[in-house]
Amino acid sequence: MTVRPEDLQLLVTRVMPYGKYKGRLIADLPGQYLNWFSREGFPSGELGGLLALMQELDHNGLSSLLDPLRTATKHDARQPPGGAHVTKM
Repeated sequence: MTVRPEDLQLLVTRVMPYGKYKGRLIADLPGQYLNWFSREGFPSGELGGLLALMQELDHNGLSSLLDPLRTATKHDARQPPGGAHVTKM
């Protein structure tokens, strides 16, 4: 499995589109749910790849590697578009 940096960013920004945990960030899905997908089969496409990646991180105790990305994502969300600071005149 090749891990791309942008895939790690997607784990902390993309939400589960359906099921019991619909609307929850993929990075916040419970381990037992991820393990269920591992046993039963991941969906096809990008979502399946992200779920498989998150399951590997969770299974190996590496979920905390996403913490800096969570912080960066929260910081970026507070910036105006383009990252520029808006000043009033």
